[in-house]
Amino acid sequence: MVSGLVGLVIYLVVLGLVAWLLLYVVSALPLPAPFPQVARVVIVVVAVVVLISVLLGLVEVVPSPRLVR
Repeated sequence: MVSGLVGLVIYLVVLGLVAWLLLYVVSALPLPAPFPQVARVVIVVVAVVVLISVLLGLVEVVPSPRLVR
């Protein structure tokens, strides 16, 4: 249990640093008007989806893929 929580904290710190670095790079680049806003939204949405996936995996509620026949 403790090792799972330590792994979760490390994973969240790395995810946060990567998201922050990507947001910093997008804001530092001289891009035309709509692209930085769209890139920020995409980065945040991807980070939230990964976070939700990690949390669901921690409590073992990840849905199993079913093949439709």
